[in-house]
Amino acid sequence: MLAIVLASHGSFADGIKQSATMIFGDQQKVATVTFMPDEGPDDLKKKFDQTLASFDEDDQVLFLVDLWGGSPFNVASRIVAEHTDRMGLITGLNLAMLIEAYTVRNQTLDQVVPHLEEIAKAGVKHLDLTTPDEEVN
Repeated sequence: MLAIVLASHGSFADGIKQSATMIFGDQQKVATVTFMPDEGPDDLKKKFDQTLASFDEDDQVLFLVDLWGGSPFNVASRIVAEHTDRMGLITGLNLAMLIEAYTVRNQTLDQVVPHLEEIAKAGVKHLDLTTPDEEVN
């Protein structure tokens, strides 16, 4: 089973984990790392290290991060670069992506990462009330 690290600016990671738990139930080996306004990259690195230490050494780890190029991404990407054999990273964290990650975490990173990219993209839609075929529930 993939271990999952949710990382974000502020408390977004905690909130999205809570939302996913409401929908999918509590999950093992899912942790959050939050980057708060009074912290720097070194603080963030320590949080990632503590989180990774809570997993088994041979776990495959998937980082789901809020924003490409932000501090959580930058620090996590350096960690992933040192462990490409067992770690992966996707940005653009959203609830559809996280719930789907829970359903496919028994697969390998090579299978999960491209699948989650597609799920995340498909989850972005707009409501077009000018089209008669659009359903609203």
